[in-house]
Amino acid sequence: MVIDSYIFEFINSFAGKWQFLDLLGIFFAKYFEYFLLFALVIFLVKDFKKYWKMVTGAVLVAFFVRFVLVEIFYWLHFRARPFANGYIKSLIDYDPEKTAFPSGHASFYFALSTIIYGYNKKAGILFFIGSFLIVLARVFVGLHWPSDILAGAILGIIMGIILNKLFKKILLKKHLDQ
Repeated sequence: MVIDSYIFEFINSFAGKWQFLDLLGIFFAKYFEYFLLFALVIFLVKDFKKYWKMVTGAVLVAFFVRFVLVEIFYWLHFRARPFANGYIKSLIDYDPEKTAFPSGHASFYFALSTIIYGYNKKAGILFFIGSFLIVLARVFVGLHWPSDILAGAILGIIMGIILNKLFKKILLKKHLDQ
């Protein structure tokens, strides 16, 4: 897709120009996700009784989307990463044999963010911002095409919305049955 290449080239064109920006891109693409996961632990430490359902639901949905749905896509279709065909050099070493579409990171973190948003709007917005920084950085460092990110984010958000409604329905039914 032409637009995909154009957007990729624009974002990735900043890579390799400034060491600080490269380090920032690598940090967000590779390590920032651990800060988001640590934030979930902070919720539990802060008020376990209040947040355990949110954290459990978010983690379950994110794992389901990433390790079930995305894996089905990977099994059905292979898409080379931008660096795999010599198109660019990636700032992060990564296996070129691994398919790129849809982005597992985008699906995981946007599903996580969607569930959190369903429970706590302010925290959800912060998680969405963090998720966006992660996936933008993965394009910047050359690991994904923008359409990989978009597809993963859409998959994560849609499944997050569906499963969030399902969880709330189950919890409401359980509460009414008591």
